[in-house]
Amino acid sequence: MNYEELLERAKKHMPSEVSARKRFEMPQVKSFIEGNRTIITNFTNMADYLNRDPQHMLKFILRELATSGNIEGTRAIFNGKFYLKRLQEKFELYVKEFIQCRECKSHDTQISKKDSFAILKCMACQATRTLPKVK
Repeated sequence: MNYEELLERAKKHMPSEVSARKRFEMPQVKSFIEGNRTIITNFTNMADYLNRDPQHMLKFILRELATSGNIEGTRAIFNGKFYLKRLQEKFELYVKEFIQCRECKSHDTQISKKDSFAILKCMACQATRTLPKVK
């Protein structure tokens, strides 16, 4: 067998989720300022898209913005005025820290608990790493 035949044979035996790699698109924050509060209208939709717990995401964003807030329905409400650019930057930081694989840059990852540690496992390359705690 020559190289091309071996390559075709290998492609046929590869799982479909490896060969059909989806392109990750960062969800865009949809927000508005109402008085002294900032409301993200698509917060839980973003968490669902990123396959993460909305409370975990909220805790991280609140810490990064040094404010308080809560989730009401599909919205997140933050105390203070935060402009769209800053909110988007914080979500991108969350993705980099808690979603993206550092080895292969895939976004197909899962968080699991082992003892008192949170572990990020990449479903594409099987790499694992411990995650920092969100306080």
